[in-house]
Amino acid sequence: MVPGARLRAVNAAPVRADGAFVLYWMRASRRVDHNFALDRAVELAKSLGRPLLVLEALRCDYRWASDRHHAFVLAGMRDNHVACDRYGVTYHPYVETARGEGRGLLRALGEHACAVVTDDHPSFHYPAMLAAASAQLGVRLEAVDSIGLLPMSLAPKDFPTAYAFRAFLQREIAEHLGALPQASPMAGLAMPRAIVPPSILARWPAADAALLAGTPAALAGLPIDHAVSPCEQRGGPRAGIAAIRDFVRDGLDGYSERRNHPDDDGGSKLSAYLHFGHVSVHAILREVAARCDWNPGDLGQPRRGAREGFWGLPAPVESFLDELVVWRELGHNFAHARDDIESYASLPAWARATLAEHASDRRPYLYDHDVLEGATTHDDIWNAAQRQLVGEGRMHNYLRMLWGKRVLEWTAEPEDAAARLIELNNRWALDGRDPNSYSGIFWVFGRYDRPWGPVRPIFGTIRYMSSDATRRKLRLGKYLARWAAPGGAT
Repeated sequence: MVPGARLRAVNAAPVRADGAFVLYWMRASRRVDHNFALDRAVELAKSLGRPLLVLEALRCDYRWASDRHHAFVLAGMRDNHVACDRYGVTYHPYVETARGEGRGLLRALGEHACAVVTDDHPSFHYPAMLAAASAQLGVRLEAVDSIGLLPMSLAPKDFPTAYAFRAFLQREIAEHLGALPQASPMAGLAMPRAIVPPSILARWPAADAALLAGTPAALAGLPIDHAVSPCEQRGGPRAGIAAIRDFVRDGLDGYSERRNHPDDDGGSKLSAYLHFGHVSVHAILREVAARCDWNPGDLGQPRRGAREGFWGLPAPVESFLDELVVWRELGHNFAHARDDIESYASLPAWARATLAEHASDRRPYLYDHDVLEGATTHDDIWNAAQRQLVGEGRMHNYLRMLWGKRVLEWTAEPEDAAARLIELNNRWALDGRDPNSYSGIFWVFGRYDRPWGPVRPIFGTIRYMSSDATRRKLRLGKYLARWAAPGGAT
C-alpha cells in the first residue's frame, strides 16, 4: 500500500473500471524498482484485474535538450524495456523525432485506460506537464511522490537553512523509514500483456533499437543540441545500481575525508542517476544498511539539527546520508513549497540587500559567456572545474562552490551571474535542472546561508571563497594536471 502522504489525485475524474489497462506514465522516476508510483500502478492493476501498460516518453523540446541528456535517458529506456519484458509487462518507449509530434499520445492512451498514474515532481517542466495532462484526461490521474525518504507533502513550508530542515526531518522521518517501496513491484503480476491500439502505434510508434541505443547517427537526426556530446558515464538503472554498489563497497568508509579533495575524487557519482530517476534514495539506503548491518529502527535520538549522531552510524556514513537525504531533500522542499526556485528574487532579503549594495563595486575581471564556457579565464583552478563539467558532465563538489563564487566576482551584476551559472550548469551538467543543482547555485548568493564578516567588495556579507585559499586547503595536483590545460582529458 502506497502511503497516503505520497499519493494525490490530480483531477476529479473517476477510475474507469472497464478500461483496457492501467497506465503508468513514467516521467521522473525512470526505473522499475523502488518506485512508489509503479507500486501504485501495480496495486490498481491487481485490484481492477487489468494489465499494466508503462509509457516512457522522451520529448525533444525541453530546455537544454542535448545529445548528452538524451543519451543518458535513452540508456535508461533500454534498461526499462528489458526489465518490463522480463516481467511480461507491455512497455511503450516513445521518442520524439520532431518538436511536438508526441502531442496527443497521453490523451489517446488515456481514452483506453482505467486510470493513469505518474510521478510527482516539483520542478523543471514536470508541474506544467502534469497540469496539461490533468486538463486533457477524462480518467483518474494520480501523482505519486517517490523522491525522498520524507514525503514532500509533510513539510509545512520551505526552510531557510539546512539546519532547520534537518531538525524537522529528524523529528518526522522515523515512521517513514519503515514504509519503503517494493524492490520489484512487477514480480508476480500475473496479467496478460496490455495491447496498445494499432491506431496509436501507427501515429506514435515505439522507438526502434537504433534510437534506443542512442547511436551518434540516431542522435544526429534529432532537433537537439549536438554540441553537448554524451559523457563516458553511462545512464540507466543497471549502471546506477552498479554505481551504488561500487561506492558503498569502496567509497563509503572514507567519504567524509576524501570527498573534499579533488585528487581523491571521493564523491559518490550518484547525482545524475538520482536526477534522472534511474536510482532511488530508498535503494541507496538499503545498500548502505546492508553494508553497515543496520536497520532504520537503530536511529539515534533527534539531534535538533546536528549533522552527526542521528543515524547511529559511523561518521563517514552519517556524512554521506546528510548529503543524500538532508541537502538533497532540502532542494526538493524548496521546489515543492514555492514556484520560484530558479529566480534571483527567491534569495533571502539580507543576501539581495548586501549584493545590491555592492553591485557597483569594481570587478577585478569581467568575462563574457564565451570565455567562461570555453574555460579561458586567468584562474587555472576555475578553468579546470569548467573543463571537467564540459568533459564529464559533472564537477567536483567543493570546486563547484568555488566555481560559482568566481563567476559572481567576474560578472558586472549579481543577477547576471546567477543566470550565467544556471546556463552553464544546466547545459553541461548531467544533474543540471535539478532542485539540488539550484540549491548549489543559489547557495553561492546566500540561499541556506547567513551573513559572514568581514564585509568585502562585491560580496558584501556573502560567504567568500578564493582560489588561493582552495589551493592551500585541498589536494589538487593530479586534478590540475588532468584538467587545467586547454583540451585537458578530452
